[in-house]
Amino acid sequence: MKTHKLFILFSGTGSNMINLIRTLHLHEFVDNTGCACRIEVVGTLCNNPQAKGIQALQEFHIPCVVLSHKGLERHEYDTLLVREIKRYDPTLCVLSGFMRILTPIFTQHIRAINIHPSFLPYHKGAHAIKDSFESNQDFGGVSVHWVSEELDSGTIIMQEKLPKITGESLQDFESRIHTLEYKLFPQALLEALGLRARN
Repeated sequence: MKTHKLFILFSGTGSNMINLIRTLHLHEFVDNTGCACRIEVVGTLCNNPQAKGIQALQEFHIPCVVLSHKGLERHEYDTLLVREIKRYDPTLCVLSGFMRILTPIFTQHIRAINIHPSFLPYHKGAHAIKDSFESNQDFGGVSVHWVSEELDSGTIIMQEKLPKITGESLQDFESRIHTLEYKLFPQALLEALGLRARN
């Protein structure tokens, strides 16, 4: 049976990463030709030694490389990052709350997707949820896209709007964004790999 190998990058709690692992890791799917295959998360990497997600990974027995970016130029870090990822020879790299702006050293050598908590192209960058919440639009959203050299600008794989609720707090809005992320990210990842659930 063919195995699609995923390598996940994260920086914080890893909640989207853990959701992906629970939803997809070692599960069987069907490709476009009808052949059965499975997904395996072969490794993870975190740039923040204090990240809570490192601890959360332990129950799954999936390797986690801790590679701090402190004291390194972007190109130096990305050179080390690409080297670590290639050791695992993944089918696809997944950015799951990886708070780094990546250089062409990464984007030209690694096939990767990213999740972003807004309805792109609106509200790119690190403060997307707050920016989306404070905008005069009547919706927020979640987007999953291919990683390109321009921040949050790669081809969209899947996205969904989230209607705003009058009087809602930022905290409640953010909670609903995360709930949508947990639904959309696994679906988009399967789409990126050309897979579907087995009937």
